Amino acid sequence: MPRSSRSPGDPGALLEDVAHNPRPRRIAQRGRNTSRMAEDTSSNMTWFTCFACSLKTQAQQFLFNTHRCKLLCQKLMEKTGILLLCAFGFWMVSIHLPSKMKVWQDDSINGPLQSLRLYQEKVRHHSGEIQDLRGSMNLLIAKLQEMEAMSDEQKMAQKIMKMIHGDYIEKPDFALKSTGASIDFEHTSATYNHEKAHSYWNWIQLWNYAQPPDVILEPNVTPGNCWAFEGDRGQVTIQLAQKVYLSNLTLQHIPKTISLSGSLDTAPKDLVIYGMEGSPKEEVFLGAFQFQPENIIQMFPLQNQPALAFGAVKVKISSNWGNSAFTCLYRVRVHGSVAPPREQPHQNPYPERD
Repeated sequence: MPRSSRSPGDPGALLEDVAHNPRPRRIAQRGRNTSRMAEDTSSNMTWFTCFACSLKTQAQQFLFNTHRCKLLCQKLMEKTGILLLCAFGFWMVSIHLPSKMKVWQDDSINGPLQSLRLYQEKVRHHSGEIQDLRGSMNLLIAKLQEMEAMSDEQKMAQKIMKMIHGDYIEKPDFALKSTGASIDFEHTSATYNHEKAHSYWNWIQLWNYAQPPDVILEPNVTPGNCWAFEGDRGQVTIQLAQKVYLSNLTLQHIPKTISLSGSLDTAPKDLVIYGMEGSPKEEVFLGAFQFQPENIIQMFPLQNQPALAFGAVKVKISSNWGNSAFTCLYRVRVHGSVAPPREQPHQNPYPERD
């Protein structure tokens, strides 16, 4: 069959050539396969590229996350270091602060506390003194109330007792031992020696506690501090400090309330007083009296008319108030003046006694 005269560019001729010629088919088939392979390759490249991009993205994200973790760890480490430093500082402060506080307490607290304690002690001390004063005031008020409740007789008796204790005889005593008076033992009775007044050791007498006669010239009038002579008769001669114009003689005895025996039977009762003058001494009668021990202190007026000055006085006792063993004299006082008194008529109400 003759070939048709067609141009190479004609599609129909081409199809016709392909239909009659198998080689171009193969070429076309190869081209298709090549395009398919190219397409497959391009698709594979696209997938690989996406995968690479994905890996890259993940790697970048991982690196970013790693960087963030690193920054986070760095910040965490910094904060942890700060916390550790704070904890260490707190530990150091907790160790050293109590000692510092103690020092501050010693300086700022103990001083005021000590002052407060001293003030409290002073307050307690003054409170005790105030209580003592209050007690004394209460006692004084009670005594004043008792004195106000006393009758006139009780007040008078109390006044008399105060006068006795205060030695109300306001006259000079020329028989006082401290002014130079003494006892003339030659014209004085012997001291009563009682066994109870002696101190012994193996039947050897060590001491005699009996009071000497000059005890009557001292102002100490207490129970037992007296001069005793044997029996109910005796005498004592007092050498005066100087020659005196005699006017009175005072005799004193202890009251019955403080007597150990509860009685006054050893007190002198009847007595005669003489003035002694000249050498040898002559006795001049000055009066005879009776002592009442209930009066405790009695002053006797002496009959010395015309007035004479005497250097000694004799007190002669002729009886006591019932004790036959001994008689006690506690105190004898002699009163008068150094200068001669004015002459005055004087009557002696007491009779003379031997």
